[in-house]
Amino acid sequence: MAKSILITGASTGIGAETALQLAKGNEIFVHYFSSGKAAEKVAAGVEQNGGKSRLIQADLSTEQGCRDLVGAVAGETDKLDVLVNNAGGLIKRQGVREYEWRLMEEIFALNTYSAMLVTSLCVPLLEKGKDPCIINLTSVAMRHGAPTATIYGASKAALDSFTRGIAKELAPAIRVNAVAPGVIVTPFHDKVSTPEQLESWKELNPLKKHGHAGHIAETIRFLIENDFINGETIDINGGLFMR
Repeated sequence: MAKSILITGASTGIGAETALQLAKGNEIFVHYFSSGKAAEKVAAGVEQNGGKSRLIQADLSTEQGCRDLVGAVAGETDKLDVLVNNAGGLIKRQGVREYEWRLMEEIFALNTYSAMLVTSLCVPLLEKGKDPCIINLTSVAMRHGAPTATIYGASKAALDSFTRGIAKELAPAIRVNAVAPGVIVTPFHDKVSTPEQLESWKELNPLKKHGHAGHIAETIRFLIENDFINGETIDINGGLFMR
């Protein structure tokens, strides 16, 4: 059965790869903010892979942007089967001695508040879906501490806690899970991580390598298809963090 799937932050990286992997036979809402040309390429790829694409532009770091996104989705469909809260970013590295209130607000708005509000607004659509589920993208940064990225890690830890809370609140109608990526080679790192940092993290990894977007997209697909997983966070990091 064809699914209606909303993926936030789907113009590049994990979001883009997830859209392409889930395309066949499904309707994919490709959300983007500033990367319009990249989003158009993803939408074209969805069509080539046998799916239907819908492009939606919105600034999810604002309340109005979140409302505009879900309003646009609701204008195209009366139900939603899958919500992937992928949009997010580190924005800027900053040591604890230099914390700025505005930066803390920006990071939490982008990584936490947006996912919380988009989820809330999508619940009526998801309740009409078939075996509906929500998947939140968190991060290994919430697991082991990430110097100069601790605000980002804290925002993802809050989203992880939110995942478990709404997994109980929305069950049994809607399943909610999360994926916590490790170091994944995507444009995410272009402006916030140096080649030297990436190499040092690779050496710390038992597998001596970084992941790619496909590793995460495959896990998202697994969570969509397995209807007995709820309230879980799956760590995909090569062993960088182990429980």
